[in-house]
Amino acid sequence: MADSNIVKKNMATMRKFPFISLLVFSCFYLQVYNGRVSATDTLFQGQNMTASGQLTSYGNAFELGFFSLGSTNVYLVIRMKNVATKDIVWVANRDLPFTGSSTILTINDDGCLVIANGRATYRVSDDPSSSQNVSATLLDSGNLVLRDGNMDILWQSFDYPSNIFLPGMKFGYNNKTGKVWSLTSWLDQADPNKGNFMLKMDPKKSNGVFLMRGTEILWMSGPWNGYGFAFMPEMLSPYIFNYFNYSMYSDENETYFSYSVYNSSVITRFIIDVTGHMRELVWFEESQQWMSIWSEPRQFCEVLNSCGPFSSCSEDTTSCRCLRGFYPSGKQQGQDGGCMRRVALTCGNGDNRDMFFRMNDVRYPVSSTQKINSSYNFPSGPQVSNSDAKACREACLSNCTCSAYAYNTSGLCLRWYGDILGLEQLSAKDPNGRTIFIKLAASEFDNGRGDREDPSQDILLFDMEMSITTSSSDFSGSENPRKRKRKDAPFPLFSFDSVSLATDNFSSENKLGEGGFGPVYKGKLLNGQEIAVKRLSKWSGQGLEELKNETMLIAKLQHRNLVRLLGCCLEQGEKILIYEFMPNKSLDSFLFGSNSEGLLDWGTRVRIIEGIAQGLLYLHQFSRLRIIHRDPKASNILLDGEMNPKISDFGLARMFGGDKLQANTNRIVGTYGYMPPEYAMEGLFSIKSDVFSFGVLLLEIVSGKKSTGFYHSSSLNLIGHAWELWKGDRVFELMDPKLEDQVSYPMVYRYINVALLCVQEMAADRPTMSEVVSMLTNELTVLNSPKKPAFSNARSTTNSSNQPEKFSVNDVTVSLMEPR
Repeated sequence: MADSNIVKKNMATMRKFPFISLLVFSCFYLQVYNGRVSATDTLFQGQNMTASGQLTSYGNAFELGFFSLGSTNVYLVIRMKNVATKDIVWVANRDLPFTGSSTILTINDDGCLVIANGRATYRVSDDPSSSQNVSATLLDSGNLVLRDGNMDILWQSFDYPSNIFLPGMKFGYNNKTGKVWSLTSWLDQADPNKGNFMLKMDPKKSNGVFLMRGTEILWMSGPWNGYGFAFMPEMLSPYIFNYFNYSMYSDENETYFSYSVYNSSVITRFIIDVTGHMRELVWFEESQQWMSIWSEPRQFCEVLNSCGPFSSCSEDTTSCRCLRGFYPSGKQQGQDGGCMRRVALTCGNGDNRDMFFRMNDVRYPVSSTQKINSSYNFPSGPQVSNSDAKACREACLSNCTCSAYAYNTSGLCLRWYGDILGLEQLSAKDPNGRTIFIKLAASEFDNGRGDREDPSQDILLFDMEMSITTSSSDFSGSENPRKRKRKDAPFPLFSFDSVSLATDNFSSENKLGEGGFGPVYKGKLLNGQEIAVKRLSKWSGQGLEELKNETMLIAKLQHRNLVRLLGCCLEQGEKILIYEFMPNKSLDSFLFGSNSEGLLDWGTRVRIIEGIAQGLLYLHQFSRLRIIHRDPKASNILLDGEMNPKISDFGLARMFGGDKLQANTNRIVGTYGYMPPEYAMEGLFSIKSDVFSFGVLLLEIVSGKKSTGFYHSSSLNLIGHAWELWKGDRVFELMDPKLEDQVSYPMVYRYINVALLCVQEMAADRPTMSEVVSMLTNELTVLNSPKKPAFSNARSTTNSSNQPEKFSVNDVTVSLMEPR
């Protein structure tokens, strides 16, 4: 929430302008458009808007055009023209970016609004009811409308919102058509593809608006009370209520929330960002900046079930901690697994009777989860009754399902049943702090913790030379740690406190970077050795499954070209992986970064290429189980102090036993540009999938160019560019200019020949990694001429959706039929 005095001051400025309702505002412009159409705000049927062209709304409030978002990918977007930051409010092709300058927007003969570039066609709008005299107009509300000759609206962008909610838009659902108006976050700041978070209204319930991550409810607005949502008191704040007109409409066909501004000069937008936070922003021209006038969730601990059952959330450290007597149970798909009991409750009498431990300075939790419907879980509150303190304790003690109780001086007894959810640990000075009593087995109070062994170690004292093993029971989340029997040195589980100390409390100065899993920090042990600490972000879409996969695989592997995993931390709701430290970070920073001058000479590149090949060969052939990495790429190749490569990130890897050679999956994961066609389009993967990725890497290392860049007028990716040079006997032109005078033509020719053999379209034509190593290290090995590679004429993309893209590999145009 912005400072109220600042908001009051700026809002006061708005009173200078006349109040005009959005409805009257919109009707005014519709009347103007019925009589006159601006030449710059409308695209007529048969016209083309090129990549350099734009539509500008009649009042100069919005503009529509093709823009690049931090890469070579081009999107058709609507953005604000009347603010200095030119913020994007809508993306037409958020799931299918284009490249190149030949892209156009047009209305085809069927009356559909389409994006085309000669290779692919993307349908933006629905099938119209009329295909004649159709035009597309950008309105001053930010709405792009498709209309027939009678000016009737056939389609509008407001019906397909992305991550922005503008005045005049609908948010809700239509029971008659099944249409849902919802918001979905971007994947990241530069990728508008659908991200992890969705804001929607549930058609089956009247509980208001829900923030979702998959099927998990993270936050809810509460029901509509006639003026605002129950759990959003800021909507009724005079600084907001007097300037925004909130409304809820409902009949037998549709229910939706909408809002407008009383003052037409107010520029505002509501956004759900990549972290799942929602903010209402107002533009202040005097300071040339956006100001957040309210946001939700306001704090991490306000997120429903943010830490899972039987754990406490701390706003001071934005972290979770298991309650006494509980240990981390891991992460289930889509929700935090929280913690589980070390010792089951006895529900007995006498000496075997359960007991309570006292927690002070807490905010009371909610209780067990109950089903909202078949998709969502919704928390319910505690049972409340009048009682004295002794009777309150006895009522909980005598009921096996009672997990905790609290009693206040007003004579109210609160009892929680089932899982304890949403317990927040406050500071000792917080006046809102309360006391709660958590039920534990009596044995938890015998001699401290009795014979229970703490599985956590102090990482500061860790010996990095110790050999480690791991088993699935270490991460099952369903086995009592006391009953584990270990014959070998166990896979190290480090305490959170020691990991925090090693990284200086995860300070920003020690932050090395951040990926889909979360941030990575540098840490230091007492003996001076350095480590890398990868910490799962609370908002990450990844979790225990990826952590289990990585630890189960890499802990069993020992090879100089594989990064070494030292252990992990599962305490206090954390999921942290500890690796050996790689001082030179990742290969992509040297190949494509700005500070790489002179650091990657030809000899170093050869050593990196051969090291990657040896590492993949070990995974495919010499490890106990055949392992397919599934995501070899430049950012997953780490470099030690001597620039030796080490393959990292085994979260997507798969193990094969026996003679199994390939598998199929419905979940396409990995990185486009490195994926072979059989995997990207059919979900088939094998050792030849890694061979394909290695071939792409080899081209990148030799050329110093990214695989998904635009390199030639007729080849839209690195593979196609290399193939054209190969066919034209100009392959030497592919070499990184920094390597000039360092390497001979025959050597470059040989390495590119190997790379093109690896990226051939048919998996059966590609060599094995054993053959690749032989080709690279033995100059006497005769090389075949490569066949046409995969994607040699396909557009490049960085779409990271879980669904495979639909595109042609035989030069036929692409057509996606869904409106976006």
